[in-house]
Amino acid sequence: MARDGVLVVGSITADVTAFSRRLPQRGETVLGDDFTLFLGGKGANQAVAAARAGAPTWMVGCVGEDLFRDIVMDSLREHGVHTSEVRTVPGRTGVAHIRVDASGENDIVITPLANADLTAEMVDRSIAATQDRTRVMLLQLEIPAAVTRHAAEAGADAGFTVVLDPAPAQALPEDIWPYVDIVTPNESEATALTGSEVDGVESAERAARWFLDRGVRHALITLGGAGAVSVTRTKNSSAPGSEVTSHFPAFPVVPVDTTAAGDAFTGALGAALAAGLDNDLAVRRGMAAGALATTCPGASPSLPDLTAVSALLDTHPLLPVHPVPAPAHITEGATS
Repeated sequence: MARDGVLVVGSITADVTAFSRRLPQRGETVLGDDFTLFLGGKGANQAVAAARAGAPTWMVGCVGEDLFRDIVMDSLREHGVHTSEVRTVPGRTGVAHIRVDASGENDIVITPLANADLTAEMVDRSIAATQDRTRVMLLQLEIPAAVTRHAAEAGADAGFTVVLDPAPAQALPEDIWPYVDIVTPNESEATALTGSEVDGVESAERAARWFLDRGVRHALITLGGAGAVSVTRTKNSSAPGSEVTSHFPAFPVVPVDTTAAGDAFTGALGAALAAGLDNDLAVRRGMAAGALATTCPGASPSLPDLTAVSALLDTHPLLPVHPVPAPAHITEGATS
């Protein structure tokens, strides 16, 4: 049996989204233009993105016993995600309250609820049930940090390529990093984790090396309209200057709602890696998916399928990856 699947360990929420011309200021009420209720959660979004990108995908997470349970479970199945590893626990399903303005910018309040009940033992059982069919594990930070850390180690031990999207950014156990093959923060997440401001290509390179210094093998810093910076450590080498650094240009799109762009990127990246594609093509597929996700409102409804991603890549042929000269090696003290 082929190991071409993706195992996603993470959050599942019902996304309640309000759209308005602008976001209210503190204490202010504004009239909205629309309202939606969809499947969400970074884990579920990435599972949908991976499934729509063509990978057999299993979701590991928890839902409650309330009315939202059927909404999110039905939506996962409709998008082709296997739900055999989703557990129903007492209480309520997680909820995210999202507000989106006319420019596509958003703010989000997440209430984890059932997501906080995911345990290391559940993760272990799901790995055992799926490891003969899966190749890539996707992780995020909307479940307990200790469970994420355990999943990274267990996934690495099972032979998975472990991809961590460190969002929402928060303190993590320092010993998680050697179990992470690929980390995919955006600018703000990279800034929060490294303690060094990330506001462009050069600072993204420094942040990427912070992750590599801690044991990560490949750091991908996404920069929105400025594309993404990739720094990969040369295989079997940890010597200074042994990194390969590249800049991937962004796809030109007009954003409507950026809510799930990062999840589209990571899910499509994971699916491409599970299919055996090389890193550069996998990154471009992820970036195309992330760009397309910004052109539609909502989280899971905006996640593109492989046909749409391939069409964008065909319209904007694979651009050369611009090598960025590696600066002198950055020590931990220089970036913390």
